[in-house]
Amino acid sequence: MVDIATRVWNHKWKIDPIVRSLIDTDFYKLLMCQSIFRNKPDTTVVFSLINRSTKVRLADLIDEGELREQLDHVRSLSLTRGESTWLRGNTFYGKRQMFRSDFMEWFEGLRLPAYHLEKRDGQFELTFEGSWPEVMLWEIPALAVLMELRSRAVLHDLGRFELQVLYARGMTRLWEKIERLRRIDGLKIADFGTRRRHGFLWQDWCVQAMQEGLGAKFIGTSNCLIAKRRDVEAIGTNAHELPMVYSALADTEADLRQAPYRVLKDWQEEHEGNLRIILPDTYGTEGFLKNAPDWLAGWTGIRIDSGDPATGAETAIRWWKERGEDPTKKLVIFSDGLDVEKIEELYARFNGRVKVSFGWGTMLTNDFRGLVAGDALAPFSLVCKALSANGRPTVKLSDNPAKAMGPADEIQRYKRVFGVGKQTVQEVVV
Repeated sequence: MVDIATRVWNHKWKIDPIVRSLIDTDFYKLLMCQSIFRNKPDTTVVFSLINRSTKVRLADLIDEGELREQLDHVRSLSLTRGESTWLRGNTFYGKRQMFRSDFMEWFEGLRLPAYHLEKRDGQFELTFEGSWPEVMLWEIPALAVLMELRSRAVLHDLGRFELQVLYARGMTRLWEKIERLRRIDGLKIADFGTRRRHGFLWQDWCVQAMQEGLGAKFIGTSNCLIAKRRDVEAIGTNAHELPMVYSALADTEADLRQAPYRVLKDWQEEHEGNLRIILPDTYGTEGFLKNAPDWLAGWTGIRIDSGDPATGAETAIRWWKERGEDPTKKLVIFSDGLDVEKIEELYARFNGRVKVSFGWGTMLTNDFRGLVAGDALAPFSLVCKALSANGRPTVKLSDNPAKAMGPADEIQRYKRVFGVGKQTVQEVVV
């Protein structure tokens, strides 16, 4: 097992680049990329870094030259033969050859496109522009680079013994969480922590700890590289990016109203079983489910990713009953802001009423709260989102209006089109 503290102390850039592979990314990005490659390959998008936690002044912490060096390294990466073989030949969600030959040929020749970087008022403005299938693959590595450079900046002046103690405390904290989770009979939980991890080596350690500590209760990781290395399932389906871009491309308000469902119609043509998971909150869960076509009720389940998770699950249960479906046969995946207490609470409430699963993110792979002076390693909310598609702005409303994004006039138009009523603001921590 890697001695993380020693690697941090003896850090050499060529030994430990932050992003080691193009598959050091979340599995759902590759699934979505293949769908976009098939259905919307000529769409031009702009993605941008957004730091919701503005008190964390990244440009004051991170050296711009070092950031550029890491980003340039990401642009030099391409699939290795072993990675390509794994994607082409492995079984994902029970399906052989999940990735089509034409997509794989394109992916094998890919280098990520150029980026644009500026400093402004203590933050980095980092943007990517180009064809959707290429630009979208910047999201996870861009976040991983910024998150780990922040970690390295905070740890830079710690001595060797301080680092040993820090990581020992972090490991103890995680193991205590694992000990609590393994008391839950029937638990199903996966690592969703790539995008806001403390660092690659730490995420890899967390996955190994989950494997040993939880056994069959640990069902996989969203990180493709770690899934390959540790021989665990790669987990993931789809994300808000798809309906955001499809909606921006809509020419009329009638088209806009149907855009989130067209996304899932395209998805259904490619995938079945446990990949048919609805993410309903891009423009409000209540309205999405109310206006959803009947065929969507037959899908496997729903992922709850914003707003109050219990409210979201209760809404889904009512909807399934109204559509003549048996909720006990449906899967609810909770994936927003989870830690042990919330996992225990949600499992106790919904186990037996639905099939329950958890995608555990930041508080798995980046919980160093209170372990350094000034709480300088506390997790924060950093995202990389599509801002426009073919020159038109994108919008996300979310079940939590604190996560809404887009021009103010477009947000109001989308709220009207999708019938979004009163929403409750919740604090965004991660």
